[in-house]
Amino acid sequence: MINKTQQEIAALAAQLIVEEGLEYGPAKRRAAKMMGLRAHVALPGNYDVEAAVRGYIAVFCADTQPAELLELRKLALSWMDRLAIFRPHLVGAVWHGTATRRSDIYLQLFCDDCKSAEIALIDREIRYQVSRVAGFRGEAVDALSIRSPCPQFQEEIGVHLMIYDFDDVRGALKPDAHGRVPRGDKKALLRLLGEASS
Repeated sequence: MINKTQQEIAALAAQLIVEEGLEYGPAKRRAAKMMGLRAHVALPGNYDVEAAVRGYIAVFCADTQPAELLELRKLALSWMDRLAIFRPHLVGAVWHGTATRRSDIYLQLFCDDCKSAEIALIDREIRYQVSRVAGFRGEAVDALSIRSPCPQFQEEIGVHLMIYDFDDVRGALKPDAHGRVPRGDKKALLRLLGEASS
C-alpha cells in the first residue's frame, strides 16, 4: 500500500515525466529531493508512478497527448520496419500509452548476433551512441541510442535500441506482475494504431 509521502513523490515525479521527459527512476529521485526528503526515503513503485502519470495527462494534457502518442507510435513503427530483421518489440511509455512529445521511444531487438544491429546502423550511416542498461530480467544489455527526426514535432526524438539475444524473445511476452503484456511486436502496434484511428 502506497503511503501519503509516496503519493506526493509519485505526483511530482509524474509532472517531471510528462513535462520534462524524465525516466521514472530519475524523476522519482528528483521529486524526493525537490520535496526535501532524505536520500533513502522509500520511493513509490513504477506502477504507482504510471498511475500518477495517467492522472496528470488526463487533467493537463487530455487535448494534446493522444495526437502526440499517435505520432510517436507511427515513428516507432517506421523504425520497427527498418529493423524488422531483428524482431523489434516496442516497450515503455509509447507502448503503454502514456507518452507525450517529451518521451523517447524504446525498442527491444532480438538478434542472432548481438553486434549485427550495430553493423546494420553503420551500414546505413546512422549515428548512434552505445551504453549499458538493465535488461528486462535485470541483466546488463547494450543500448544503441539515436536521434530521429519527427517532422510533426519539428524536433528530434530519442530512439533507444536495447540489444538482446535471440533466445530471450521466448520470455518477452510473459505478462508482468499486473497482468499486462510489457511489450509488443509490429503486429501488436498496428492493432493499437488501428484502434486509435477507429
